Amino acid sequence: MENSPSCKNCDKTTIVPDDVTGNLVCTSCGVIQDFVNFDPQIGGISGIAGTYVKTGTSGTGTLYNYKQTKIYLAQKIIEDLMYQLGFSSSKSSEVKLMVEKITDSEYGQGRWFSVLVGACAYVVMRQDVKPLAIVQVANLVGCDIYELGRMVYRVVDFLDLKLPGFDIVDSFEHYIRNSPSFSEVSEDLIGRMLKQGVFLVQCLVKWYVTTGRRPLPVVVAVLVFVAQLNQIDDVTIEDIANELQVAAVTCKLRYKELLERLVKVARALPWGEDVTVKNIMKHASFVIQYMELKSMSKNSNDKRKSFEDGGFDLDYLIDDCLSSGNDYGLDVNDTENNSQYFQMDHASSLSIESPNRFQISPECLAMIYSKIKNDMYVVESTDSRDNNIRKRKKSYDIFSYTDWWKGESEMSKKLLVKQIVEKDVGLRAMPPSYDSGCLAYERRKEKIKAAKFRIHKTMYPSDAGSIDKIELGSLEHVNTGKKRRRKTKVNVDWEDFVIETLLLHQVKEEEIEKGYYKTLLDLHVFNY
Repeated sequence: MENSPSCKNCDKTTIVPDDVTGNLVCTSCGVIQDFVNFDPQIGGISGIAGTYVKTGTSGTGTLYNYKQTKIYLAQKIIEDLMYQLGFSSSKSSEVKLMVEKITDSEYGQGRWFSVLVGACAYVVMRQDVKPLAIVQVANLVGCDIYELGRMVYRVVDFLDLKLPGFDIVDSFEHYIRNSPSFSEVSEDLIGRMLKQGVFLVQCLVKWYVTTGRRPLPVVVAVLVFVAQLNQIDDVTIEDIANELQVAAVTCKLRYKELLERLVKVARALPWGEDVTVKNIMKHASFVIQYMELKSMSKNSNDKRKSFEDGGFDLDYLIDDCLSSGNDYGLDVNDTENNSQYFQMDHASSLSIESPNRFQISPECLAMIYSKIKNDMYVVESTDSRDNNIRKRKKSYDIFSYTDWWKGESEMSKKLLVKQIVEKDVGLRAMPPSYDSGCLAYERRKEKIKAAKFRIHKTMYPSDAGSIDKIELGSLEHVNTGKKRRRKTKVNVDWEDFVIETLLLHQVKEEEIEKGYYKTLLDLHVFNY
């Protein structure tokens, strides 16, 4: 008892072991002493280890060490990502082998490893020329496209790979067949839309709309256009852009550029001056049919190229250009004077006699269009013949539907870029960046001219009219209660001040027109 520890409650040394439990009990106060019978398991490195104490185990009953656990978790990350991307077992194996080669079979943990797996998945699909959007991979991994792009560059550089270019035609085919917006469309219509879309996509490649741009917004624009062309009205740009995970604003810009170029193509038609961006969809069938004809034409300089030999549907062309709704009819007697252009049969359609010998030029087509339109206007304005017109419409309906899309052009099939550039589709367009650069160049020339006028007017007030007068602003009438005064608005911004500064420092106008203001300021203004 003298050598026993003191009680934690009463501080007396009256502590004895209990015969049953073995716990130490104070005989003075009866309090059981805590943690005095703890037996530490000290046996060195090979001793007994408790749960979650030894590094590398995941609980009682497991035999995994740290490396095995790390590999297990890494492979699970790979499998989960491959399942979300819908990869087959063979593609998943390729991704695992690529990750294993890059990490020397060490794999890894953390966010960087998920980005690495996503980059390897993207590289594998690009090597196989399969469409896989980097935006989709980035969203699944949980990073932005720039971080994933840097990782893709490091993977390609480490493995010394050469990725093929992005195939926008394959991408368009993939999304039109797998998009939920077209899930209820029949296979025949999908095949028709696919040929039309491939034709338009390759036309946009020829017109440099895809040059230096992200390809998916162009795909969205063409998907929406062919949907509207085939009267699938429930498809919108916002829906398709959300499915492809791209910005709807960019898709609208590409869609507008597509319409603008189709309007330029329509200028070659006899009624092309009436075609605008707002009504291009009404004339889209004519424009695309004309483009298809031009792409199949062997001699594009022959202005009297046969419409029939090129596959141009002249029946439907004249039908639609004469119709504004279904308000017109045509009697057999009305066509007697125009028999030199066409004849009417009793099958409710126009037929051409000797199609192989039927040659028609745009000028002749414009004459037919104007003559028949005037005749139809006279018929429409005569009230006494309204009933007869309705009766004749039942027997001779010239507005019967004709399948205007042939799909016989090589542009409806996947071609090489060299072949696309050599095709003639009715328009030779320059890259949008080149056009905007020319406009900016002309704008800077006007600003230089205006700056020279302001400098001359300031330095020589009495001789301000010696050079051409330049309109610097507009006069606005401002109402201020009872008084009316004229206020002069001058549009002068920072660019004008920079140009004035450079001109005062004797910088050549040719150098200023290029627009490298910062470099010119460093060389001629601040380099003193």
